[in-house]
Amino acid sequence: MGGLLATAATPADLMAARLQMAVSLGWHIVLACLGVGMPALAVFAEWRGHRTGDEAYVRLARRWAKAMGVLFAVGAVSGTILSFEMGVLWPGLMATYGQVLGLPFALEGFAFFIEAIFLGIYLYAWDRLPPRLHMLTGLPLCVAGVASAFFVVCANAWMNQPRGFDLVGGRVTRVRPWAAMFNPATPLQTIHMILAAFMVAGFGVAGVYAVGMLRGRRERYHRIGLLLPFTVAAITAPVQIVVGDSLARFLAHGQPAKLAAIEGLNHTGSHIGLSIGGLYIDGQMRYAIRIPDGLSLLVGYRPSTVVQGLDRVPVADRAPVNPVHLGFQAMVAIGTGLFLLGAWLGVAWWRRRDLPRSRWFLRLTAVSGVAAVIALETGWVTTEVGRQPWIVWQHQRTADAVNPAPGLWVGLVVVLAVYVVLTVAIGYVLNLLRTQQITAPQEGWAEVYPP
Repeated sequence: MGGLLATAATPADLMAARLQMAVSLGWHIVLACLGVGMPALAVFAEWRGHRTGDEAYVRLARRWAKAMGVLFAVGAVSGTILSFEMGVLWPGLMATYGQVLGLPFALEGFAFFIEAIFLGIYLYAWDRLPPRLHMLTGLPLCVAGVASAFFVVCANAWMNQPRGFDLVGGRVTRVRPWAAMFNPATPLQTIHMILAAFMVAGFGVAGVYAVGMLRGRRERYHRIGLLLPFTVAAITAPVQIVVGDSLARFLAHGQPAKLAAIEGLNHTGSHIGLSIGGLYIDGQMRYAIRIPDGLSLLVGYRPSTVVQGLDRVPVADRAPVNPVHLGFQAMVAIGTGLFLLGAWLGVAWWRRRDLPRSRWFLRLTAVSGVAAVIALETGWVTTEVGRQPWIVWQHQRTADAVNPAPGLWVGLVVVLAVYVVLTVAIGYVLNLLRTQQITAPQEGWAEVYPP
């Protein structure tokens, strides 16, 4: 079926479908990350308020919970759009491999409903449940958000390392859903994504309060609003670097063509240097800073480690090098910068139990959320573009999966318009929440948990 679809699809339609999917995924993934990280921040802040009797923590938890409600509602819309796009834009994929991919998507549906149910309870039961019981209703919300991200990324990991089925005469047989879901790429890719979600949420929320502090609001509420999410993100950053390094090393044997594109490596060999920056021009990496033996050391811990280059990959099967290489470079550079920003706070806190005194720390924190989102998006560019021209690695080409119907660019225009409207709406509503005064905790809270 995939081959039949490909004969009717024009290059323009294929590009329109890819761009539409890229826009939808790139927009939705930001909300998904906030949906993973913000519930944990809100529940932890509420717990600290209960534990210490500090009203600032509970005020923060209430405000973050309201923002979560807005983001979840819009995320449900963008997630629904994505679910339709999978069938409408890529019928070749779903018709051939839908039975293999079904399990993680079904489980993600269950996680989504659990998240929706407990988010409703968490939002509307602040003044109707005892404080400790209300806090406990947030725990399933945290678990469901992480589980939802896990199941979705399992499906993407399968596209990079397809397992759990046999192909007989071009037809999928003997499907093993659990083997498909827990493929070799699943552990590292899911952990990498979940950690990224906490970094986006942590730095993003901290950035809001950094802006407030730059404007002179230095009361305890803003300090905690910066410190709590920033600390979560700062602790996550070094762990993410380790996981990202392991994932890149996994590519050396799991997807060597992707690693070759990431590095712009033309020729297979040992003693391969590591490229920092640069552009791939006329089959060569130019203007890059080279670290001798760096890539061989990172892949196999020995300069003599052989790394596969693009010369082992047929020209028709090679990913576009510059988008993959530059996406990876941007992700690593921003991740390193965020790690150093977290280390700056760590040193200042160790020395003086206080924030760094330089306003540059607040300025950098104010933009750290945007930087984390850029790292997230460029990381996905590396993952998805680096797999091209395959939609299912070495099994089905993207051109064979696309819808053959003409005029897919119309859908791209409509989706762009929808996301512009949604972006404006989110900004407007969140700004209303920012300026809104959050009421004090429920009556009797101070008596139940005295300072």
